[in-house]
Amino acid sequence: MRILISADMEGATGVTWPADVTPGTEQWQRCRAMFTSDVNAAISGFFAGGAREVVVNEAHATMRNLLLERLDERAAMITGRHKDLSMVEGIQHGDVDGVAFLGYHSGAGAEGVLAHTYLPNSITGVWLDGEPADEGRLNSCVAAEYGVPVLLVTGDDRACVDAAAYAPDAHTVAVKRYVSRYAALCRPPGATADDIADAAEAAAAEAGRTAPTASGPLTVEVELDAAHLAGAAAVVPGVEQTGARRVRYTSQTAFEMIRCFKAVTTLVSNAVEADYG
Repeated sequence: MRILISADMEGATGVTWPADVTPGTEQWQRCRAMFTSDVNAAISGFFAGGAREVVVNEAHATMRNLLLERLDERAAMITGRHKDLSMVEGIQHGDVDGVAFLGYHSGAGAEGVLAHTYLPNSITGVWLDGEPADEGRLNSCVAAEYGVPVLLVTGDDRACVDAAAYAPDAHTVAVKRYVSRYAALCRPPGATADDIADAAEAAAAEAGRTAPTASGPLTVEVELDAAHLAGAAAVVPGVEQTGARRVRYTSQTAFEMIRCFKAVTTLVSNAVEADYG
């Protein structure tokens, strides 16, 4: 049994505001340890449940946040940016029996601690075939295309509610309870680690590749907070500007869908100026 963990940071234990996840800040250094604790708990649980291999794919910002020197030595980690499938890199090789979304969060425009989709700002909403789509929904679509079930989702309570819509069979662990975008009722890492480990162990029993789901064509709509950003996104071939602040594109596969989304967000982020967005 080979398990992939896609590890994002905004939904990790103790994380509540931007400095907690901004590389180089004092708060980020502090929260890296709690982030690593969440991941180690999942690794421990999956091995206890029978996994023979666990690979962690770093999925936040620079993708160099987890403390490798503190990682459970039974696991391996993909660290660094510019990967073919970004947040779910490693799922495409036909040897993954289940994926866990650790530290996930609500999408842009929704309630949730540090809610966003790919970019911390600029994007105000994303829809996949007309349904609101956070990172979990987008990545679960990719996972399904490779026949990989989503086994476990952790984050705040709102992220867990979202997961019920895109991965109804997944186990969930709410490590904190939403108060506002920048506040949460948090439990200490010792308590959340126990819950994550227990959930991962139980989830391991449900691992196993399924028939790949041919999900295309897939239509993605992205709403932005400024008109010039829609123009920047429409530079990507196949992306159509449908309104002053909206773009849309259709992909035949989830692989193409998520790669086009990455291209759109890269151009959007590079079109943002410091004071005027």
